[in-house]
Amino acid sequence: MGVASSRVRRLTRAAALVAAALLLAGVVIGVTVWRDPDVLVRVDFHRQRVAVGLSQASIQVGDHRWTYAYSNDAPADAPVLVMVHGFTGSKENWYPLAHRLHGRYRVLIPDLPGWGASERRPGADYGYAAQAARVADFIEVAVPAAGGKGARTERVLLGHSMGGGIAALVAARRPDLVDRVGLLNASGVRFADNRFGTQVLAGRNPFEVTDPATLQRYLDILFQDPAAKPWIPWPADGAYIARRRADVAFEQSVLDRIGRGNERFLPGDEAGRIRQPALLLWCRQDAVIDASAMGLYWQRMPQARRVLLEGCGHMSLMERPDAVAGAVQDLIEQGTSR
Repeated sequence: MGVASSRVRRLTRAAALVAAALLLAGVVIGVTVWRDPDVLVRVDFHRQRVAVGLSQASIQVGDHRWTYAYSNDAPADAPVLVMVHGFTGSKENWYPLAHRLHGRYRVLIPDLPGWGASERRPGADYGYAAQAARVADFIEVAVPAAGGKGARTERVLLGHSMGGGIAALVAARRPDLVDRVGLLNASGVRFADNRFGTQVLAGRNPFEVTDPATLQRYLDILFQDPAAKPWIPWPADGAYIARRRADVAFEQSVLDRIGRGNERFLPGDEAGRIRQPALLLWCRQDAVIDASAMGLYWQRMPQARRVLLEGCGHMSLMERPDAVAGAVQDLIEQGTSR
């Protein structure tokens, strides 16, 4: 009887200690989130990255500090894929595609300067031309120079939306750095009028997020497939909204430059210089960059393979990652890169 009572007392004390530790941990987490709500977004991004087998690093290239995700889990002579996100996007947009290509190719997915976790410098130019020059520098510094047998590693540049316009400029201006190029829902040409384009030309930002209603509007513009829309649980949604609200002026300054400034058609103007094997991929229901843009790019890049997907919107890489992965593999396997 005495032994049993002693055991009960020990178990009770242990349970109390565990409860106290959990309470303390909860208080610490609560204070951390209260001081820095954005930590919830960062934690979820970390979870996503680990789930798809990517690591993260940072590197100084030029006058900006870059943060990028990467995977070298592929044969030593495998092509290197550099993936460039779009306006208001980040490297995380590419994770569903990277997951499907894991083990076949080496992957580098940067946050562009000014966006995501990479450095933003007050007064810096984040238009097409400046970012294309930075991406070229990033490729030179970050991409391994040699394959398994001493030959230069093949480099495949993929760009989505604004990142597609940037990728087109890099491929046109620096063919020594890009062996193949894929443009997904790419901006940079005068596509058929739609509501998004009309608002941009009027000086508005249809992607502006300042509250839950505008966050929902933003997602509705981007995604046609409801199942692909990211779910942002409370209280992470508030942290994301606060981040986007703080970026309103920055986003408008970039959109003014790439959407209605003198650079808005620069990628399309220079796409005729692209001679590398190329992929043009769109979704028919894209409400941001109308699918007519694919034909305009193809007029300048007749060597490009065209892929038009159904049932998806602007975020092909997240809405139809299996189809996009197949198209990217076809791009890499078709013919010689020169």
